[in-house]
Amino acid sequence: MGLIARAIEASGVATTTLTSAWSITASANPPRALYTDFPLGHTAGVPGDRDMQRAIAHAALEAPWTMTEPGIAVSPHQWPEEWRTEARDPIDHRTPRHDAPQYQSDADRAAAIAAHGEETACGCE
Repeated sequence: MGLIARAIEASGVATTTLTSAWSITASANPPRALYTDFPLGHTAGVPGDRDMQRAIAHAALEAPWTMTEPGIAVSPHQWPEEWRTEARDPIDHRTPRHDAPQYQSDADRAAAIAAHGEETACGCE
């Protein structure tokens, strides 16, 4: 988003990006960004918390007038409970990765074979 924001700013339109990924945003060097220290996917606030979401949106819309220099501003809003411990769980709960394409279930395999035939069901040629 930072790269797109810079291109839009070059045409004369002020932008602000919302982010929960500081290092990625900093590397893209946006004209201005508002950082929320929230779990990824929840940058604009806690689901269902309209007051928080409005306040974050308001801060983002005000940023072109309140941020005097390019950079990343930190939102004062806090996630209601500790989330970092779970987000940094070292246990990988994803399914194992394989070199060859895999199906999630036998039903998926059967549907692919029915639609595409045995030879191309995995998407390979």
